[in-house]
Amino acid sequence: MEEIAANLARIATRIAEAAQKCGRSPDEIELVAVSKTHAAEKVQAAVEAGQLLFGESRVQEARAKIPLLPSRLRWHFIGHLQKNKIRHALPLFELFHGIDSLALAQDMDRIAEEEGMRPRILLEVNLAGEASKHGFSPEPLRRDLETTLSLGRLTIEGLMTIPPLSPEAEASRRYFVALRELRDQLEREFNVRLPQLSMGMSGDFAIAIEEGATLVRVGTAIFGERSRPKRD
Repeated sequence: MEEIAANLARIATRIAEAAQKCGRSPDEIELVAVSKTHAAEKVQAAVEAGQLLFGESRVQEARAKIPLLPSRLRWHFIGHLQKNKIRHALPLFELFHGIDSLALAQDMDRIAEEEGMRPRILLEVNLAGEASKHGFSPEPLRRDLETTLSLGRLTIEGLMTIPPLSPEAEASRRYFVALRELRDQLEREFNVRLPQLSMGMSGDFAIAIEEGATLVRVGTAIFGERSRPKRD
């Protein structure tokens, strides 16, 4: 468990270095420690090292894990949210990174109204058009954004993306640039503030910070490999 503390320290240093490189303050970037598939004991080790913000992508797993851990922790939902899990997820998470369609946003808004909740969300953008990934394509996002903004229970705080898997971190840069530029365009076109950019994972978060990330989602570099070989 000491390794988790050492990993967090290394990541904090890399975040600070990446921020300095592009003239940003490290305080502008939040680390989401991706704890999905990792036991509560590992999360507790990260807590003891000072990490308080964690990311989960399976509602059932989060419902079992979160009650085992300190109540002061903050939780983000970073995966694809199924409609039938919305009601269970709303009380658990302060921010949903992956709202990937107008229909899902409408379902969340309706259920949030029934539950008396006001979810904070990011809209996921599939910039590479990968069939294996969820998310809005840029033009449908423009088409649907006015309707999404009108959903009274949701607060849209920004955008999220996951670039195509590549052995070279630098290959992700163009997708991070594209997300930032899309965000800037939408802010101008719709006269809205979208301050959050969730982009960058264990292999490319430094580049994401250079290109404007405010939230980086890092799992493997903190907790080690997961039991199932999926990206985080």
